[in-house]
Amino acid sequence: MTTPQMIFVNLPVKDLEVTKGFFGKLGFGFNPQFSDDTTACMVISDTIYAMLISEPRFKEFTKKEIADAGRTTEVLIALSAESRARVDELADAALASGGAPANDPMDMGFMYGRSFQDPDHHIWEVVWMDPQAAADGPRS
Repeated sequence: MTTPQMIFVNLPVKDLEVTKGFFGKLGFGFNPQFSDDTTACMVISDTIYAMLISEPRFKEFTKKEIADAGRTTEVLIALSAESRARVDELADAALASGGAPANDPMDMGFMYGRSFQDPDHHIWEVVWMDPQAAADGPRS
C-alpha cells in the first residue's frame, strides 16, 4: 500500500500573527513542529497543510516578485465541506473574523459553495457536493 501524498500550500503573508489569528478563529490548528516566528504550519487535514510564511521569509524561496493578492489572483484554494451548513459556517466565520467576500455564492442544487478572502487577499473557496451526485459523475 502506498503512503498518501502530502501537500503543502505555501502562501506569503504580511502579518503572520494576524493571519494565524484569523485562521484560528475558523477552527484551524497549527503544527508547532513546522512553525517558527516566520512560518506557521496550518493543518487542513492529515495530509494537507498551508504554510503561512512571512513575506521576507517567502522571498528566500523564489526569485520572482510576490504577487499582490489584493490586485491579482495567482491561486484559488478550494476546500471540501461535509454539508451545506458547514460551507455557511466556515464562510460566515471567515467574514466575521475579518475576511472579505470574494465571489457570489454558487448554488447548483447538487453543489453549493461560497468563497472569502483571508487578510492577505488569498481566495478560499468552500464547496459541498451531494455525495450521490459525485458518485453519478459529471453532468452533460
